[in-house]
Amino acid sequence: MLLNTCQVLTPSFLAVIVKEVANPQGKREKGAEAVSEENKTLSRRVLEEVFSAGNLDVVDEIFSEDHVHHDPVMPEEGHGREHVKEFASMYRSGFPDVHIEIEDQIAEGDRVATRWVASGTHEGDLMGISPTGNRVTVVGTTIDRVAEGQIAETWDNYDALGMMQQVGAIPSPEETQA
Repeated sequence: MLLNTCQVLTPSFLAVIVKEVANPQGKREKGAEAVSEENKTLSRRVLEEVFSAGNLDVVDEIFSEDHVHHDPVMPEEGHGREHVKEFASMYRSGFPDVHIEIEDQIAEGDRVATRWVASGTHEGDLMGISPTGNRVTVVGTTIDRVAEGQIAETWDNYDALGMMQQVGAIPSPEETQA
């Protein structure tokens, strides 16, 4: 017997198809809210434990082995846990007292978006820029993609120009007009 396509493609049947396409392994042990909260916790740990506290040991726990880091400030994307450790170390050596405050965090599916504000004192070398002692505040947004309980991919976007102006590497608009 041949079924009429309209009878088969009901909204509830389409919803099942969409769920299967979005989650082909059928991993539904936990509710979506619980998974979103777990993913948000992972992203929060990066900012609080890795960057603010400088605990690089947790990188192996939080990030996947083949993690990909997208950052428009960096000349090329970073790969793997070692890149994450080097990236965090670079900023922590430039701003040893860095503290990152999470302003907003939203999770949906396998993505977590975090809006944050970082502040610290430029007391160490930062990408070849000698310490200035200047207090710096930088705003940014990070989007993490979580797979199998670890962060697999990160997109960072932050006010790098403002940071460079605050450390004195680039003149501010006020300074160029003076």
